[in-house]
Amino acid sequence: MKPGSFTQIYIQLIFSPFRRECLFRKEHKDELYKYINGTIQNLKHKPIVINGMSDHIHILIGLNPNQSISDLVRDIKRSSSIFINKKNWFRGNFQWQAGYGGFSYGRSQLDSIYEYINKQELHHQKISFRDEYTSFLKKFAIPYDEKFLFRFFN
Repeated sequence: MKPGSFTQIYIQLIFSPFRRECLFRKEHKDELYKYINGTIQNLKHKPIVINGMSDHIHILIGLNPNQSISDLVRDIKRSSSIFINKKNWFRGNFQWQAGYGGFSYGRSQLDSIYEYINKQELHHQKISFRDEYTSFLKKFAIPYDEKFLFRFFN
């Protein structure tokens, strides 16, 4: 970052595994989240909270503006896929689905979104991933075509 440049950019990322056979088990989540946390730090961003369910992940970060969001997601997906495949958690090759959701927040919203991400298990007792994801798209007024959404595993 250049001298005299000051930023405060908070982004929530959401993405999902490619195949139903590659849904995360609870016993793997902590290790995966720690690994992704380290990846984000190594890329000079600030990880705030990571959580999710077997079929998707939420990551809230303080974004370093020297890297684009799409490059950050690419790097997180690539490094975590390599990590997961080395762990042999799944038969076959693990990969993430193409695409991601990226949603921006102001500092005053951090406590609320932190709690939302931290309480994913409770939240998903009432709402599916598909409904959650499309509600984010609607809330942020992001136009979408159903055929380009994630493949959801209900």
